[in-house]
Amino acid sequence: MKTHALGIVLAWCLAATAAGDNVADFDGLSLDSDSYWNGSADPAAGGFTTGPAFFNNFYTIDDFTGWAFWGGWAYSNSTDTATAGYGNQYSAIAGTGHSGANYGVAYLDTWYGVTPVVTLAAPTVLEQAWVTNTTYAYYDMLEGSGYSKKFGGDTGTDPDWFLLTITGLDAGGVTTGTAEVYLADFRSADDGQDYILDDWASVDLSGLGEVASLVFTLTSSDSGKWGMNTPAYFALDTLVTPEPGTLALVAGAAAMLASRRRRTPSRPQ
Repeated sequence: MKTHALGIVLAWCLAATAAGDNVADFDGLSLDSDSYWNGSADPAAGGFTTGPAFFNNFYTIDDFTGWAFWGGWAYSNSTDTATAGYGNQYSAIAGTGHSGANYGVAYLDTWYGVTPVVTLAAPTVLEQAWVTNTTYAYYDMLEGSGYSKKFGGDTGTDPDWFLLTITGLDAGGVTTGTAEVYLADFRSADDGQDYILDDWASVDLSGLGEVASLVFTLTSSDSGKWGMNTPAYFALDTLVTPEPGTLALVAGAAAMLASRRRRTPSRPQ
């Protein structure tokens, strides 16, 4: 009877974990309609926090040119899915966030050496995140530009690709694993399978194990001696992590159940 009760407790805890996910979804961040935050309002902050996660940001005004530069993470609720080019760098091609209006925009700035990183409040096992292309990157791959090629080339048969790699790191900075998602993929022999991602796609992060941070990198078939030609942007939303307190309940219940089983004598045959 006690073993049965412990099993009920364990099942309840597992259900609570599923129902009580801790989510970084950007919706608690204040934004005017159809606008974005890129660090210009507070460059010294070095980023922002949503849910259990801190997103790094770098913003500066170049002393020589007077131009503004940013890297790492911004957040946005821009809905412009029609305007191509750099001037529309803060829009997701999906037109809205996955879970609401707001979403994150990442830019890998190789000039200043800024890589998008997410740091968790405490090491944990992540469940999933949702990603898509920005409008800027989408149209550069779809149509080409003065800086990057049309994916597939003139014939549509070039095996082009645009890959997002998410690397998990433990508290000591050691890699725990990687998760990959193709934001565009023209490698199939069947042209009908070619795609440029234009909606939110789920990425399974559970295989990374317990992580303290995530590092996001981009690679592309369209690269040259100066690096990648494809705009180094993507959008992210709804990063899901189990509640640490609920995980502790699950672990405790499992330990109690295991202990009870070890103490229960076998029935005589």
